[in-house]
Amino acid sequence: MTSLLVTGAAGFIGSHFVRYWADAHPDDNLVALDALTYAGVTANLDAVRDRITFVHGDIGDTPLVSGLLEQHHVDVVVNFAAESHNSLAVLDPGRFFRTNVLGTQALLEAARQVGIGRFHHVSTCEVYGDLALDAKEAFTENSPYRPRTPYNASKAGADHAVRAYHETFGVPISITNCANNYGSHQFPEKVLPLFVTRALDGAQLPVYQSKDNRREWVHAVDHCRAIEAVLERGRVGETYHVGTGDEASVEQLADLVLDELGRGQELKTTVADRPGHDRRYLLDSSRIRQELGWEPTIPFEQGVRDTIRWYADNRAWWEPLRDRSPVTENDWSRS
Repeated sequence: MTSLLVTGAAGFIGSHFVRYWADAHPDDNLVALDALTYAGVTANLDAVRDRITFVHGDIGDTPLVSGLLEQHHVDVVVNFAAESHNSLAVLDPGRFFRTNVLGTQALLEAARQVGIGRFHHVSTCEVYGDLALDAKEAFTENSPYRPRTPYNASKAGADHAVRAYHETFGVPISITNCANNYGSHQFPEKVLPLFVTRALDGAQLPVYQSKDNRREWVHAVDHCRAIEAVLERGRVGETYHVGTGDEASVEQLADLVLDELGRGQELKTTVADRPGHDRRYLLDSSRIRQELGWEPTIPFEQGVRDTIRWYADNRAWWEPLRDRSPVTENDWSRS
């Protein structure tokens, strides 16, 4: 039996991982830690509540985390905890550096003090900056870090802290940098659920002026499978890219939503880009495929359409969350 501490466990990807791991590894002990900021939703864990230990707490609280690691004899930490919304980072950058950099360092310190078998850190493609729309190359695990926004920079800082704790103190770490995730249970401020929930109510879909900017997309379940592969077969100290090669622009996402819901093009409206809006991300994921045998299993269009239907069928989940987001897109007056 393995004992895992999963941070950010009530958020979008973290809760997917907790549910996935509880089903795939029923004999393991799962401790789910979350600070329950505005995007933390305890209902995300309802399906596995009787199979996990949930703790309301902050990764920056080193004594709390150290106590949990010792009490539950934790072997593996999987760190999803992060402020992750680029638009909010424009308006309030300080909270991103406090959570993503200082919080990760405090979590690492607890892991170092107690001694654990693996510290896995979940990062993003955005630490590398952006690519030209017509670029032929993709980011590799050796690409230089060139973050362009406060969110990107805070995640880059966290990655550096993780590697430093490995090199200086010997903490056994691994890192995954992932493409944009989609799936059920994503907080409705993010682009796909934002489009779906607005379209369901006949409201306008805010499409950025740079409507051709593209992102690479991976389903959250395939992302969880990738982390599982790294924990089971990955090399300590290594970084692995989790990408699919499936790219889509914000306008293509809007069109998929409108098509699936039978809504008209008149619901699309153009809004100004946020400051520092990246053009394109694309990851070279050959290392995780060749070394660990991971492959994505959920086709992009099918996965997106399934996700759209999930939101259509689960209004009771997302409707109470809409007013919790501190971001109003296209209002950069506080920046």
